[in-house]
Amino acid sequence: MNTRLAVAGLLGSTAVAGLLFAPVFGLAALMVPVLVVAAVGYGCVELCARWPRLTPWRPLLVLLLGLLGLVESVLFSTTVAGIPTVASLQGLARGLTQSWLLTLESTWPARPDADQLLFVPLAVLLAVTLGLELLLRLRKPLVALLPSLAVVGLAQAYQALAGLTAMLAALAYLVPAGVLLWADRLVGPLRTRRPSGSGMLLALPMVIAIVAGVAAIGGLDPAGREPYRLADAHPAPPPQSPFSNPLDEIASRLADPGQEVFSYRSDVPVDRWRMVVLTDFDGANWSADSQLRRMGTRLAGVPGAAVATADLRVRDLSGPWLPSQPNPIDVTGVAPLVDQSAGTLLSQSADAGPATDYQLTWSAPDADAAYLKTASVDPHAPGGLGGLGVVPGDISKIAWTAVYGQRPTFQSALLLERFLSDNYQVAVGGDLPTGDGWPQLRQFLTETKRGTSEQFAAAYVALARITGIPARLVVGYRGSAETVGGFHVVRNGNVLAWPEVAVAGVGWVPLDPTRTASKADQPQSGLAKAAAQARAQLPPPNQLRPPQLPPGQQDLAGAKASGPVVWPGWLVAAVAITPFACWLFGVPLAKAARARRRRRRRTGADAVLGAWAEARDRLCAHRVPYRVGMTPRDLAESAGSVLGDRVREPMIRLSRLLDVALWSRYPATDGAARNAWAEVREIRRALAARPMSRRLRAALDPRPLFR
Repeated sequence: MNTRLAVAGLLGSTAVAGLLFAPVFGLAALMVPVLVVAAVGYGCVELCARWPRLTPWRPLLVLLLGLLGLVESVLFSTTVAGIPTVASLQGLARGLTQSWLLTLESTWPARPDADQLLFVPLAVLLAVTLGLELLLRLRKPLVALLPSLAVVGLAQAYQALAGLTAMLAALAYLVPAGVLLWADRLVGPLRTRRPSGSGMLLALPMVIAIVAGVAAIGGLDPAGREPYRLADAHPAPPPQSPFSNPLDEIASRLADPGQEVFSYRSDVPVDRWRMVVLTDFDGANWSADSQLRRMGTRLAGVPGAAVATADLRVRDLSGPWLPSQPNPIDVTGVAPLVDQSAGTLLSQSADAGPATDYQLTWSAPDADAAYLKTASVDPHAPGGLGGLGVVPGDISKIAWTAVYGQRPTFQSALLLERFLSDNYQVAVGGDLPTGDGWPQLRQFLTETKRGTSEQFAAAYVALARITGIPARLVVGYRGSAETVGGFHVVRNGNVLAWPEVAVAGVGWVPLDPTRTASKADQPQSGLAKAAAQARAQLPPPNQLRPPQLPPGQQDLAGAKASGPVVWPGWLVAAVAITPFACWLFGVPLAKAARARRRRRRRTGADAVLGAWAEARDRLCAHRVPYRVGMTPRDLAESAGSVLGDRVREPMIRLSRLLDVALWSRYPATDGAARNAWAEVREIRRALAARPMSRRLRAALDPRPLFR
């Protein structure tokens, strides 16, 4: 009975360790395979207890029967009438070698597919096998918990628990572990003596400390950041085959506007579909700094935002990008890669294929137009203030002219949008301009003033970053009013590039410098609608006023984001010479003020002491050796050896006056004070005969001020 109790405790703690992967896969997906492994372990112990000849083969029995149980519970689709096949063995091999990495590359909760889930029950199976042997062969129950603790550590490395959840998880682990450690007596081949009470008193705190420490350290957040996860260093690799940038395809698609690209049916109005978000610009090419993940079961939406759904049918896409929205929550029908910060979806192959049908669910946040008018930008938004390459000299002037020299706010972002809309023309028809590097943008901004949305959007992002407005470039398609069979049809002519601006407290807000993103018959929603309302309320140039930010909201974005701060030359010089000026003029002035205070504010013996202190400090400034404890006569002899009799004699006379003032039974008179300061003047005259360099060094020496 006690042996069974100890084994049950060990298997229970190991099963709890495997269930700590619940934040990664969900508890329901892990429950069956983990319990199957625990049941197999207990069954093998009972089998060997009934037939002791099987005991040497117990580890092999646990492994083989455990793998068989995983095939039946997780890889049943690979079997034939429940009999494992080669595909089953291949699935186990992938679970052992690849599933842990595929899970790290996924968003969480991850899809509970065998290719990703299987490494967890395999780790539990290994921990069960080792733990049983340590318990039943080596007769060390505490050591037998170590394999399960290794599984706990692995679970925390994947997703650290914190707070109350971590405490409950530690408690769930400790209950069966305590059953193991406190078993009364284990018979047969396990052990023959009762565990000592002192051993138990040491064992329980150690287990508590290990489990709680793993959870607490994993959730520790000293810098205001999320706990570290292994997944942070394992993004999913992009498709390997080469593919073109959608930004470079705009002109060619506009040349064949009638070709269908995809169609959609949505429960809310959609004015734009995004394909790719470009944040990096080296002066010649735009590229995406994507942090890709395999799409899990569901992503967290924007709190408080409405949820929208659309069915999409993709027909003609040349790359891996799939039509998406800024905040995707769920995708069914395909298993794409997702860049959560950009809101883009990619097929896991290099081409989306001739026909791909899927359903997309996303968050549709909204914003108040009145808030947007005075909102500051967010300079910390990833990719918002990326590189610009070598900016042509005349472009910066255009940028600051467009925003009327205002600091970076959403109002200045709207001013830049209006500048491009009013002063530049959207190219239509044949001979469409192409290119989005600085040579083409400079030609667009200063010469032709005619371009497609490619030039408008690229120019906007470049000019915005020059003025400190965080912006990025998005390529996609505008929504369509054409419907066929209940689906809106999007064609090549709907291709569009547009900029997005990062607004504090709101996120990335789409803008429309070409004024073609929305049609009159296509209603807007969400942030695009709020931006349109703020645009309509933008005052004319002669009535512009810098927006007043809410109290406490400091607009640090402009100062930090507008590039290196150019300080006035006089200010740089003033900052540089201030310490030197303080030393050059401050030290002599401080010494003069101190001498004046010593002479004028003291009488009697205090005045004599002040004269002595002034003489001492002047001699020390001229490098006369002095130590604490030297008498006035000692200092006089030390000064004479360095400076000669012209200093020794007045110092000896001053020492006599000091002796009288300190030790005579009669109080020192004002005459004694005058005589003491007369000796100080004699010392000063003697020092004035020294070389100029030494007098200057003594005057600027600050050390006597701190004695």
